[in-house]
Amino acid sequence: MKKLSILLLFTLFSGQALAGKTFKNIMKRQKVRCGVTQGLPGFSAPDSKGNWKGIDVDVCKAVAAAVFGDPKKVEYISLSSQQRFTAIQSGEVDILSRVTTHTLRRDSEMGLNFAPVTYYDGQAFMVRKKDKIKSALNLNGATICVQQGTTTELGLADYFRANKMKFKTVTFENNDEVVQAFVKGRCDAFTTDASGLASERTKFKNPNAYMILPEIISKEPLAPAVGHGDDQWFDVVKWTVFAMLAAEEYGLSSRNVDKFMSSKDPKISRLLGKTKGNGKALGLNEKWAYNVIKQVGNYSEIFERNVGKDTALKLERGPNALWTKGGLMYAPPLR
Repeated sequence: MKKLSILLLFTLFSGQALAGKTFKNIMKRQKVRCGVTQGLPGFSAPDSKGNWKGIDVDVCKAVAAAVFGDPKKVEYISLSSQQRFTAIQSGEVDILSRVTTHTLRRDSEMGLNFAPVTYYDGQAFMVRKKDKIKSALNLNGATICVQQGTTTELGLADYFRANKMKFKTVTFENNDEVVQAFVKGRCDAFTTDASGLASERTKFKNPNAYMILPEIISKEPLAPAVGHGDDQWFDVVKWTVFAMLAAEEYGLSSRNVDKFMSSKDPKISRLLGKTKGNGKALGLNEKWAYNVIKQVGNYSEIFERNVGKDTALKLERGPNALWTKGGLMYAPPLR
């Protein structure tokens, strides 16, 4: 009898029974509110027509495609580094998809749940080529531009302390102010995530006058985050990211996904909703993953069109390659 009661409680409080206020509000509103940057090309920035683009933007589009079957049902809310956590804690945004590093204290003290990593990054330094600085170890006594309220500040201090080097900082709340201070020569180097440096450099009048030093001094796993308290919403965001990774691994893309609808491969049948069950488990339509792949793409597609070799950033996959190709990207079984 006791075992039966435990099983009954587990059944009642699993799956859709854990749906919370966030998911219900999203369904009522018929729109996902997505917290993004104030403009970081390749990750989240408006184009000349005001349309938001980037890896982080595509994650939000994918979530909307999973929930509504429509990637356009997203409202983008631009947030500074200081505003971002308050926005997710207060419910101003449903998902924070904004080059945010997954850390222990953010996961616990700040009440965030981090979805899978969408970009493995690391902190680096940018300098002017004319200064002939070849290594971060040559920065002893340098003045460094850095943004307040980021993990970058702590990473900077840790690196210089570990290498017994001295430094001075020039800090600003707004990232654009940090960049302008560096460009105007107020500091010897500018530090943030390596991808962020590559992104900012594309805005410079003469990008070739600057170089990113080779050292990567920290681990910065960038991931979308949602607030504590709504397990169903967290599950939807998590598995949307995993679906894009699985699609790449299985060879599915926005261009060929329809051809796979007749596939006899059980993994693909489950992913595309031909074999039912995954959609019901998430409280979504069984074609949720098909909609993500068809309307937004697999992970390779969102990487290449936003930051890949044919973009201004020209970033390599590196650790962001699939596990089958020497990278860290890996989706659990979708079953």
